[in-house]
Amino acid sequence: MRYEIDVDVCPGYPVSWQAAALNTVMRGTLKPISGLLLRTDFGFVAASRLIGLAGRMRLPLPEHVSVAREQVGTCSGEWIRAGQGLDESIGQGLDESVGQGIDESRVLLYFHGGGYFFCSPETHRPITWRLSAAARCPVLAVDYRQCPVHTLAESLEDAITTYRCLLERGYDPARILLAGDSAGGHLTLAALLAMRGRGLPLPAAAVCLSPWTDLTDVPRRVNRLVDPLIPAGRVEWLARRWTARLDPRDPLVSPVFGDYSGLPPLMIVTGSTEVLRDEGRRVAERARAGGVPVTYEEWRRMPHVFAILADVVPEARQVFWHIARFLTAAQALSTESLSTESLSTESLSGRTGGGPAPIGRSPVRPGSAAA
Repeated sequence: MRYEIDVDVCPGYPVSWQAAALNTVMRGTLKPISGLLLRTDFGFVAASRLIGLAGRMRLPLPEHVSVAREQVGTCSGEWIRAGQGLDESIGQGLDESVGQGIDESRVLLYFHGGGYFFCSPETHRPITWRLSAAARCPVLAVDYRQCPVHTLAESLEDAITTYRCLLERGYDPARILLAGDSAGGHLTLAALLAMRGRGLPLPAAAVCLSPWTDLTDVPRRVNRLVDPLIPAGRVEWLARRWTARLDPRDPLVSPVFGDYSGLPPLMIVTGSTEVLRDEGRRVAERARAGGVPVTYEEWRRMPHVFAILADVVPEARQVFWHIARFLTAAQALSTESLSTESLSTESLSGRTGGGPAPIGRSPVRPGSAAA
């Protein structure tokens, strides 16, 4: 199964007119507005409030999707269950079992994006209900504490605590998935590194949508002019703000500098014109160097976290079928590894002078396939 998830993919779908139109609109409105507001404390507060008001205007969910709020650990969250499959028109060629039922023994833990200062599980329901259908399991979207009232360390602690709560409730770590977008992708990667550092059992796989992984004060020159949504200078401004009095090269602050050896399979999705594109690429390279199978997908001319536009952009719906295929392959790999470890333990249990020898994962091949 390894070859199915250790690949580089540049989907060849033609750019839809909906995506082209939205890129034009965002480039002329949201990008200059955020560029003006995210310069001072007053503008920062104004931007947060404006986005909060916009977040209240939620698109209706399909009838087969249920949402339930719950306090989990130190923070609240919501459980989302998609009771039926994804859009049939984009599901051709996918395993028929995908999206046909919810497996309550599995769970996907989701961390929303928003630069660590805005958005919530509610704003990201266009992503989370589709992830529930793609993963065929409930999604727990965490309302973790955010800056500037709270710190990055507190956001990370909320992520770890929520994961511990799932373990305490009896979830098998091999049946837990992690995912996040933008700052939530940062939190996903930092959480994985922290879990390994604390000796916690690791989940089966993780998905990062347009992850923000480098919080150093480095000028972002790649795609600086062509990104339709994010002003590069404002990313740098936020990075300086959130990392004050921190070491920005600490892997828990900037996961792009992390050692990924021993972590589960990763899927990283970016748009080709994103200002954060290369941060996702660099994580993919470091993870592969550490022996982690990585699916890296770069979608032509797609904006930052384009999956959230699935109600209006065809490519944003199609990406969930790619995620479903990855999760199916990663789950099979996890099951295969557990079976191999079990058989190896049984065969070695008669050794004298100690317990069974540790079983490590085979190294990932250094190259990657193009699709």
